[in-house]
Amino acid sequence: MEKTKTNTIRIKTTKKEELIDITDDLKKFAERVENGSVLFVYTPHTTAGITINESAGIEQDVIEALSKIVPEQNEYKHNKIDNNAAAHIKSSLIGCSKIIPIKNRKLELGTWQRVFFCEFDGPREREIILMLL
Repeated sequence: MEKTKTNTIRIKTTKKEELIDITDDLKKFAERVENGSVLFVYTPHTTAGITINESAGIEQDVIEALSKIVPEQNEYKHNKIDNNAAAHIKSSLIGCSKIIPIKNRKLELGTWQRVFFCEFDGPREREIILMLL
């Protein structure tokens, strides 16, 4: 059985909600692997997520669209505990992981695709776990 390789990226978010492009960090990690591998990108936070999309301003559009779908204040039961139910729901909608194939030591992303860490309850210190399979 082949061993897996892991790495952790630590980032400090600066806003309550933001999308941070982590593509270049992932590309550097992928340069060390063989063909046929896949990169598993995961964040172990219940108020954050990982998504793939175009850059060019889509970051703010995603935040605004999610805020319309999941308003910050509502009759959320969880808000009685720590007042961040909207962040948990947004994280559930976006998801906390992505899998990206690697070919010739490069991420197999589309021409305009970038990978983003999504912060929904910042600012905070966060982790992104990378695992090669």
